[in-house]
Amino acid sequence: MSFFSLGRFHGEVAFDAEAIRARGADIRAPLFVVRDPTSGHVGVGAGSFDPGGALDVLAVLPPLYPEWLGDRSFAEAHRVRFPYVTGAMANGIATTELVIAMARAGMLGFFGAAGLGFDRVAAAIDTLHAALGPGDGAHRWGVNLIHSPSEPSLENRVADLLVERGVTHVEASAFMSLTPAIVRYACAGLRQEQGRIVRRHHVFAKISRPEVALPFLSPAPAAILEGLVRQGKLTAEEARLAAFVPLAEDLTVESDSGGHTDNRPLVSLLPLIVSLRDRVVGERGYDRPVRVGAAGGLGTPLSVAGAFQLGAAYVLTGSVNQGAIESGLSADGKKMLATAGIADVAMAPAADMFELGVDVQVLKRGTMFAPRAQRLYEAYVRYPSIAAMPPEARQKLEKEALGASLDAIWAETQAFWSKRDPAELDKAAADPKHQMALCFRWYLGLSSRWAITGEPTRKLDYQIWCGPAMGAFNDWVKGSFLEPPEARTAVQIALNLLEGAAVLTRMHQLRSYGCPLPEGAFHFAPRPLE
Repeated sequence: MSFFSLGRFHGEVAFDAEAIRARGADIRAPLFVVRDPTSGHVGVGAGSFDPGGALDVLAVLPPLYPEWLGDRSFAEAHRVRFPYVTGAMANGIATTELVIAMARAGMLGFFGAAGLGFDRVAAAIDTLHAALGPGDGAHRWGVNLIHSPSEPSLENRVADLLVERGVTHVEASAFMSLTPAIVRYACAGLRQEQGRIVRRHHVFAKISRPEVALPFLSPAPAAILEGLVRQGKLTAEEARLAAFVPLAEDLTVESDSGGHTDNRPLVSLLPLIVSLRDRVVGERGYDRPVRVGAAGGLGTPLSVAGAFQLGAAYVLTGSVNQGAIESGLSADGKKMLATAGIADVAMAPAADMFELGVDVQVLKRGTMFAPRAQRLYEAYVRYPSIAAMPPEARQKLEKEALGASLDAIWAETQAFWSKRDPAELDKAAADPKHQMALCFRWYLGLSSRWAITGEPTRKLDYQIWCGPAMGAFNDWVKGSFLEPPEARTAVQIALNLLEGAAVLTRMHQLRSYGCPLPEGAFHFAPRPLE
């Protein structure tokens, strides 16, 4: 093997694999990678260039900080310290407390607005504004805007609220195509300063397919912009400027994750979207970076390091934060998550897209939600209405899946929709198939709330969104201070994932220069960090 020497080295050197690992783990100190020309051994040292030195310098590794792992334009654009985001776990599981903790630690957090009523979302925004106030902290949080095909009026109202209340960041999720709501939010406030287009709002588009990514990488559709201008929701100038910028400058590539997911592997999906981004940016000639982040399956430092190695500008975590003490999940739910293995997940019908046959990934261990929810969807497909169900099949479904009579469920459903959106009841009156869907969605919706409130009589019905990252995380933290559920804070989880990713990135650098490393060199043990 041939070597190219950068010069000669004099100083203290470690050639032993364990010693190299220990030296390399001190990521905030520079390292010389050196070679003994006599023995051919490669090691690392702390010292200096010296023309009279006996060792060849193969490389000089500068300090490596967790803050430097991603794209620095991410930190500059969003005024954060770390390239790390906590995702918007629905039904308020990503609580205001979790978001506030992340913002104060120099990271970005999204409140889980999906599935909540309008008033709850408005109250959360007030809480976040009050806690974080003006200045940098005001830019380190956002709110989820989820595509709601069954409740388009709520989607539009929430988008209007986000604009009116000055929420600068939105995580857009479950969008299969663009809607006026997300276009209005993204383009409101566009202005030109000194020849450059400045945006008030930042959209983090969560995507898992190139055909969904492309509309977010492209300027907003002219037809939607024209409609918003006619409605007075955008100015003509905002619509004009929208033609020169992508709808979103941050795309989160969501691989195999909890909740809505296409179960795609990150190592295949992320390079595909990065390539698509490069092509579109080249064709459009945008004057600002369009960043691609990674989500799904990120439960260990090695997976986070791998995401950055694949080119991710930032990482976004979900399942692992659901077990944090700041999350809105019940104590029982967190204990269930803490015992999950990598295979303890299953796909089940989604409450918000039930009629479309869309699934979400949920925890399987300790709950019967997934098979019970699947039985409901099978009944929905098979029968045109509740009345058309054979009595025996209906009774079996009530006893073994729903845990309540359909008559009682319909009464509760009517009371709920009469307050939330009476139009749904009008639709059910005209379409018995829709009535059946609303009744089955009663179970799908409440099952996640039972997991949040810790309803003891419904523990087997808990719907807990969970991806395989949870099992990997549990294995990683076993025996450490992060093993007990009551010790898991979102900030400590984040800091350890990032610190570990930086250490393992350094190990990869050392290995690439031929340094011997011991078994276990690519394991980082969690420890309290500041």
